[in-house]
This record gives sequence, structure tokens and C-alpha cells, in this order.
Amino acid sequence: MISFGIIGTGWITASFIAGAHATSKWNLATVYSRSAESAKHFAAKYDQKINIHTEISSLATDPSISAVYIASPNSYHYKHAKEILEGGKHVILEKPATSNAKELDELFKIAKEKGVFLIEAYRHIHEVNFKILKGNLPRLGKIYGASLNYAQYSSRYDNALKGEVPNIFNLEYAGGALVDLGVYCIAAAVELFGEPRQSQYFPVMIPTGADGGGNLILTYDNFSVSINASKIWNSEVPSEVYGEKGTLVVPTITDIARVVYLDPKKKGEREELGKEKEKEHLNLKEEAAEYARVIEEMDLEAVKKYEKVSRGVIKVTEGCRRANGLLFPMEK
Repeated sequence: MISFGIIGTGWITASFIAGAHATSKWNLATVYSRSAESAKHFAAKYDQKINIHTEISSLATDPSISAVYIASPNSYHYKHAKEILEGGKHVILEKPATSNAKELDELFKIAKEKGVFLIEAYRHIHEVNFKILKGNLPRLGKIYGASLNYAQYSSRYDNALKGEVPNIFNLEYAGGALVDLGVYCIAAAVELFGEPRQSQYFPVMIPTGADGGGNLILTYDNFSVSINASKIWNSEVPSEVYGEKGTLVVPTITDIARVVYLDPKKKGEREELGKEKEKEHLNLKEEAAEYARVIEEMDLEAVKKYEKVSRGVIKVTEGCRRANGLLFPMEK
């Protein structure tokens, strides 16, 4: 099994551990937190013996692990990943991997020099039904366009309206809706269609100075993709890819429960293509299984593919942020 450590003790980390352990390919061996008490409290949830670290440097040099899953606040991703990679360990880095392309370039460079992998954790592109969606694109013939949506109200917006500045709505922590939820839609578009030729973002600004939501247009050679991403409103609008010979519909862009094909010549008929998805508490299992396979097989081609997705996403998010004055501290 792959012995791994974690940085970040939030719900997403617990979800990754649950999914990873369910594959029988991973074993949690170390927990990092600036607070020893916090690290011990988190580690106590698991039966096995777990080492505790309160310094990134000691985690990076821990000989008992070969990989680290990083889910610290966005603005710490680059710093944490750099130190772990320099320690010669694989890194599974929660999205958004970094604040900008320059940071991402450096991390990929270090990973290659050290002979380890840096993989940005876009869980949804590894889901069985996302793969079914992608696999059925040729059935549509010429692509006319797509609409990809992820709008989910955050309770932390209530705090923002009271004058507080939660991390997810704080540019100092590299927050905002585009890089929090929008990246799921952008990553889906890049995985399905490749890197767009142009992108334009129309943000809805909130009192914290960040974008609470917005609409994004990705332009390809012969079609466009519209994206509705928000943390300040809800939407139940499904995501669709439509083409000359039909339309593919999924209810959500992550945790996809169904994939439906609509034939334009058979009005009212719906062909169900999807398979049963993972249970909610194991919705990171598919990505954990894939990352374990990549590491075990040292699959360089897969890593190059995932790197291409990450580079395509950061090009869109950084360009759109800068165009709208959504600057992180290092960019001011």
C-alpha cells in the first residue's frame, strides 16, 4: 500500500482518507497540523498508529511515507507542495493547485527533477459517469456547444454579509467562486474539449472584494461553453453538451448520478447511459484509486495528461481574474 500523510484536517481531507482507505491501496501514516492537539484529535478518528507532525519540514523528510495529500487553505498550496516535493514525495494537491501559472510551473519542474508526481485533485473527471459522458461525445457528431453549471449557496456567505471575511471569500487566501467552484466546470471543459482559445468572466462582486459567483464563457474554434458558477446562489440547472446528432445531459458536474442521451429525432425519448455512482461518503474513492494506480505504475503518460488539464485550468482562472481586477496578494 501507499503510505501517505495529510496536510489539512477539514472535511475534504476526511473524505479523501475514506475514499483512499476504501481502495485498499492507501494507508494513512502521518497527520500534519500547526497544532499538535489538533493533529492528535484528527488522528484519533483512525484505528492505526499515526505519526504527528507540527512542522512541514519534518513531514517532508518523514521516511515512513511516500506521498502527501494537501488540502490546506488555497494560499498555502504552493508553499506546502513545494516543500513536500523537494522532500522527494508525491503530492496530491487539492484544487486550485496554485494561485497562478508561475507557481504551478515551478511545482511541476521540482516534481520532475525529483522523480515524483504532482497531481491536482480534480475528483469529478475520474467518476464513472463523467467518463461515460466523455466517451459518448463522438455520438453527438459536430459539437455545437455546452452549458456546465455548479452553483451552490454557501452558509459562509451569511458571515460575509455580516461584515466578516471567510477564507473562501477572501482574496488574501486566494479565495473566490471562480477558483472554488468554477474550476470544476473549467476542468470538465478542458477534459472534454481541450484548452479553450479564449475565456471571459462576468463576476458578481461581494463586499469582501472577491467574486461570489459569475458567468464564464469559454470559446473554442467552432463552439462555446457557458459556465454558471456561484457560492451565493443555488441552481438546479443540469449540465449539457449538445451537438448535431443529439444532447448529453447530466444533473450535476460532480457526483454525477445519471447520464442521459436525447435524440433530436425522437422527441420525448431519453436513453439512460449512466451507471450507479459511488456512495456519497466514498465520492473520492475513484480519484484515490486512479492516483494509486498512477503512482504504483509510475504512469508518466497519465501524469502528463493531468498536468495538461491543470495548466489549461490555471490559464483560464488567472487570465479571468486579472481581467476583472481579482488580484491575490502576490499579484498586487
